Amino acid sequence: MLCGTKIPFAKLYTSQLGCIHVRYIFLTLCCFPQLGIPLLTAQSDFDFYQKPIQYQTAKADNAITRLKQALQDGDVKLDFHPTRGYLDSILSALQIPVNSQALVYSKTSLQLRPINPTTPRALYFNDSVYVGWVPGGDRLEFIASDPTLGSVFYSLPQTRTSARLVRDKGECLQCHANRRTHEVPGPLVRSLYTSASGQPVYNFGNFLSDHSSPLHERWGGYYVTGTHGKMLHMGNMFVSRDDDVDNIDFSQGANRLSLPRNVNEKLYPTKTSDVVALMVLEHQTQMQNLLSKAIYEERRAEHYDAVFGLDQNGGSDFTKRRIQRVVTELVDYLFFVDEFELTSPITGTSMFARDFSKRSPQTKSGQSLYQFDLNTRMFKHPLSYMVYTDAFKALGPKTTAALHRQINQILTASISTTNKARFNHLTPEIRASIRQILIETHPELGKLFSN
Repeated sequence: MLCGTKIPFAKLYTSQLGCIHVRYIFLTLCCFPQLGIPLLTAQSDFDFYQKPIQYQTAKADNAITRLKQALQDGDVKLDFHPTRGYLDSILSALQIPVNSQALVYSKTSLQLRPINPTTPRALYFNDSVYVGWVPGGDRLEFIASDPTLGSVFYSLPQTRTSARLVRDKGECLQCHANRRTHEVPGPLVRSLYTSASGQPVYNFGNFLSDHSSPLHERWGGYYVTGTHGKMLHMGNMFVSRDDDVDNIDFSQGANRLSLPRNVNEKLYPTKTSDVVALMVLEHQTQMQNLLSKAIYEERRAEHYDAVFGLDQNGGSDFTKRRIQRVVTELVDYLFFVDEFELTSPITGTSMFARDFSKRSPQTKSGQSLYQFDLNTRMFKHPLSYMVYTDAFKALGPKTTAALHRQINQILTASISTTNKARFNHLTPEIRASIRQILIETHPELGKLFSN
């Protein structure tokens, strides 16, 4: 055998129609000429399975593990609804608002069979947990933000006899750990052209959605309730493979105040798929992935320096550059650099926007990072509310120090001329408002401006 020859060892097929993957595991034959012995080495699918992350074997500590312990201790009891199983009880236990509901009719889930335009999959979320429920499905699905591991996936069988939360063993990562999630385990929102059966029409392409996405590329395969003026999106629409993609009339799905009559509304705890909730969901998913990436990168950098004895004097230059790259990416997203500019006001159809805007912490005058604008941009004060999360607090010390320096420079207008243009959307008034909010509500970031 030649050194480095790759032999197909196994082919793992995960056919989800909406999510088709073919994974290969290879054994690489490498020989030590001085010993004449071939050495078999396996290529791992995910590098975060190895040290220093050890994603699959390290102990998780998040909202789902705490709920699991509370269930075992008898401190929490889940009630079983005749239609929705444990959903209502779970949302209550995790303090997830029902009006965060987003309805997805594209078959892009492991539980694809029961999903269709009449019984779409429902998603619910707060800052740290996402819950997926399919009417007629056999389990609830969860993604929990974990300060050490990033995002961790769980399920709960929908059976009266067993309210047992189970950690995923890697199946979910086939869709939730790739370039769309910044190469870390995490949530994502995809927009796909979708047929009337719920099957995605992949030959038309698809889009990853976050706050920078043009509205006309968002929410394919989702129901969307709310108004957005002359701006159009891909939601509420069905296409055929024979359609001319350049001439699809998306105005037919625009400005819907209610769900279509074909949706079996009585199955769901609420009758909306609110456009504002969808916008927040898009922003939050990629913000969470960038925080996970930053946490991973510092741990990997520290591990690299320790292995090669380069951990003196603050670490190697390679490590410093590695951390700086991820901090720059993180800062841009935190401050909504490249956010899509709204050209019409957006209004939801539930109390989601009202309730979200009233969240704490707030300043004495009632200002907060949770307040919406929804006329030209998403938030009134464009700094992500995710700075209050456990994931943000879990950033490593070197990442945190570099991040604090950049936040201070941006909000005091002392950033270098080279980078200044990226933050032109932050007027002096906006910077002053954000500084005051941080001073009054964020114990760590507020210290940067309290002198």
